[in-house]
Amino acid sequence: MQDQALISVKNLHKWFELRKWGFIHVGFVRAVDGVDFDIQHGEAVTFVGESGCGKSTLARTILGLYQPTKGEIFFEGKRLQRLGRWYRSQVGYIQQDPYGALPPFMNVRRILLEPMVVNRWGTRAERERRIREVLEEVKLTPVEDFIGKFPHMLSGGQQQRVVIARSIVLNPKLLVADEPVSMLDASVRVEILQLLQRVQEAHNLGVVYITHDLSTVRYFSERIFVMYAAKLVEKAPVRELIHNPLHPYTRALLDAIPDPDPENAFKFKEVPPGEPPSLLNPPPGCRFHPRCKDKIEGLCDREIPPEFEPVPNHYVSCWLYK
Repeated sequence: MQDQALISVKNLHKWFELRKWGFIHVGFVRAVDGVDFDIQHGEAVTFVGESGCGKSTLARTILGLYQPTKGEIFFEGKRLQRLGRWYRSQVGYIQQDPYGALPPFMNVRRILLEPMVVNRWGTRAERERRIREVLEEVKLTPVEDFIGKFPHMLSGGQQQRVVIARSIVLNPKLLVADEPVSMLDASVRVEILQLLQRVQEAHNLGVVYITHDLSTVRYFSERIFVMYAAKLVEKAPVRELIHNPLHPYTRALLDAIPDPDPENAFKFKEVPPGEPPSLLNPPPGCRFHPRCKDKIEGLCDREIPPEFEPVPNHYVSCWLYK
């Protein structure tokens, strides 16, 4: 159903139990702690935040690699826990490290063939034809020059193109890209992002793009979700969020983007003091309040802020907008 959300996440929690010496319970690492959002068919959404804020854990929970501690995930209106192998064929995964993501003992043909064999997709001739189609789609041409190569014989950008080809070989409806350009040279990052945009538009894919670098977001995302200490603190369309950031943490992320103007080379950029809180023992109230210069004493440090909508379709969890 096209009017139904592709994926819907309701009050999602993913906690990891921490034990001392293997048997003494210490507590729970709250990697994802109460997250809600919807992604429509053909929509690209970016999750941005510092390392350790829970972005990758959220991605792996969406993929079904982790079972939620609490909350529910729905894919086209159906509960994720009941979908099984069929769901795995509907979701493609693009890993951060392309070399580590590709089995070194398989050539490109075998790497792309494996998902089709596991999912019993097509005949032998259809599989061979599909392999050549996706290699051409990710611009690894002429195909004969790449189809027999092993991962170590490819450059980093070419390896990531193979990872993208593998993620779309089964014609999925959703792509989860976990920092897909962070380990690539700056010269090929834009090429890979433009490739992802073409693939998304050609197949009307929903995309979950995970990154800590806001400077790469504007290439193909439609909305940005800002994550801090396992919670979503701001959600808005890309242009609206970049030009009108509301949450103090979002403003800090935007201020941290390198400025190429030589006149700003010696300009001091103010950053929030301190470090992100421990997810084993997060602070009460707003989790950003220990680092926030605009906090409201007696409120931000005691009560968890709900989600406000000060601007249409722009949501922020901050008591400043009560």
